[in-house]
Amino acid sequence: MSNPIRICLVGATGLIGSTMIEQAVHRQDVRIVGVARREAKLPKGARMEMLLAPVEGWADAIAASRAKVLVCALGTTIRRVGGDHEAFRAVDRDLVIACGKAARDAGIEHMIVVSSVGADGGAKNFYLRTKGEMEQGLMRLRLRRLDILRPGLLRGPRADRRPLEMAAALASPAMDLLLHGKYRKYRSIRAEALVRAIFALARQKAGGQFVREWDSIQLALRRGGELGVVAGNTGWAA
Repeated sequence: MSNPIRICLVGATGLIGSTMIEQAVHRQDVRIVGVARREAKLPKGARMEMLLAPVEGWADAIAASRAKVLVCALGTTIRRVGGDHEAFRAVDRDLVIACGKAARDAGIEHMIVVSSVGADGGAKNFYLRTKGEMEQGLMRLRLRRLDILRPGLLRGPRADRRPLEMAAALASPAMDLLLHGKYRKYRSIRAEALVRAIFALARQKAGGQFVREWDSIQLALRRGGELGVVAGNTGWAA
């Protein structure tokens, strides 16, 4: 077996980050180095490093990871920051872009970031506009390869209970059946499925910028030799 791919994971304590750590336990092709402000609960058998640092020290931690790929799964909620839009932007836009810049400066040529379906820098919706601005900022960094994942509703166990999301997750399997054509991109997705897609994309060699929704994420998963179905819509490459 060839050497495993070293993945620097920022956002290790969230749904996608914790799912990545859990799935990596059973894989020989990846090694995760987490970057976080606090300790994350690791599953039994985890073979990984956790680099703990204040946000101001994350650039050094990302460089110290000696990773091939940076995966950024950072994200907060308006409720968690007390309705402060600037505090939300500071995490979901500015900090994500800063991590991308740190990766580029450290010689990490490939970044995979979890965004959101509907992200658009010109959107009227604050959340979607912020995600779109984050994507635009990453594209301007001109990394050799950038994969932007735009999942719909993420389904999986969360550390923080979100009543509206829980209700939506319960209804989503039935709702997904009604979403066809251009609306497929709004289908929900299991965290485990999105993580399998991330691992598949981490092995890709070609350069470019890729925005991946329903069809494009599913295609990436199949080409990566993985099994399962994930959500997304057709993406583009440049």
